[in-house]
Amino acid sequence: MSSSNLIVVFEHERLTFDLNKKEERNIHEGLEKYYGNYSPFFRLIRNGVQFNQHVGVLKVGNTTIEVLPKADTKGEEVWRPLLIDMIKTIWGFNVKTSGSADLKLKSNSILNLYFELFVKELEFLLHRGLIKKYNKKEGNLYALKGSLQFSKQISQNLTHQERFYVKYSNYDVNHKMHSILYKALKMIYQVNDKIDLKSRIGNLLLNFPEMNDIKISESTFDKIVYDRKNQHYEKALQIAKLLLLNYHPDVSKGKNHVLALMFDMNMLWEQFVYIILKRDLKKHGVNVRAQVSKKIWQSESGTKSKMKPDIILEKNNIAIVLDTKWKNLYGDKPSPEDLRQMYTYHQYYNAVKTVLVYPGEEEKLISGSYFKVGNQDLLSDHMCSIAYIRTNENIKEWRKNINSFVKTKLLNISIDQ
Repeated sequence: MSSSNLIVVFEHERLTFDLNKKEERNIHEGLEKYYGNYSPFFRLIRNGVQFNQHVGVLKVGNTTIEVLPKADTKGEEVWRPLLIDMIKTIWGFNVKTSGSADLKLKSNSILNLYFELFVKELEFLLHRGLIKKYNKKEGNLYALKGSLQFSKQISQNLTHQERFYVKYSNYDVNHKMHSILYKALKMIYQVNDKIDLKSRIGNLLLNFPEMNDIKISESTFDKIVYDRKNQHYEKALQIAKLLLLNYHPDVSKGKNHVLALMFDMNMLWEQFVYIILKRDLKKHGVNVRAQVSKKIWQSESGTKSKMKPDIILEKNNIAIVLDTKWKNLYGDKPSPEDLRQMYTYHQYYNAVKTVLVYPGEEEKLISGSYFKVGNQDLLSDHMCSIAYIRTNENIKEWRKNINSFVKTKLLNISIDQ
């Protein structure tokens, strides 16, 4: 990708365009149209857009806009590979490439990451052999096969007695899962501009059986049932779902197609911390749970309201609630809303302490306690601390920082245990 076709910004930043230049005007028009029809990851401003907490990539026509996270003063050369590694950690993607190829992948965008992963999965499926399924079909045949459809036989074949209008089952590779993968493959072929992937995608199109075009929606994927026979299709279909549901073709001009692979950074940070702690703390006898909901209110009509803390750490009947926050906290003073929320967690989850977890440039734990109800001069046993976990441009070191901080500072577990 040439540098002129790549625009890099950070979350919450503004991006403005020179509308006197045709190329920039086209990008602006594509983003305006996308904003009007779909859930936005930005807001419109004069001659441009301002991004919010979502990060990832927006491809408008031939231009790719990367929106990177920003938790410190490090630049794009650090945060681009870190974002890719966070996504790999959360979704368990394993890109089996040589060291040099992996470096090339990291120096590009997450768009190329997903294209590369999808191509690899399809190559694997073709090499293993595409599975077959029984499909119900109907139509005019010259031989009686399956069940004869009398009403349609009379209406369509009255003068063609050599034909039979039948409904029958066919055992072949032409089924919904392959139709989804084929549609995603054709979309990637249209959108991809990475030269070394182009030939591999072309080879896949030559070797993959041509499928009928189908309409794709969320329910298309909800209806897929995985079993022992098709389990190895799951990763390819997950990537196809992400790509197809976030692709919005420009039906008017046919030039400014928009592909949006955007992720809420608050959710990424929460899932990143959860997965890292769950993997490491199990051997220390700590149960790590996420999004454990409890009912807190009910109306007269029966409508209920629930609460779900981000992460709960449990050991020896002791609970610690973590609430992850992807933002800079200025002045070491959480918002009253966050403090009230953490106090409620104390009550409903019987937590010995609650902790607000932020990324930071240095490691720091600031302890704090709530005042007693009814006595504003005394502090209670309910604690809400602020944790800053140091980011690191090496993803392995960042994982170590998170694990060691939680073990030593919050759980009092020796780092050598």
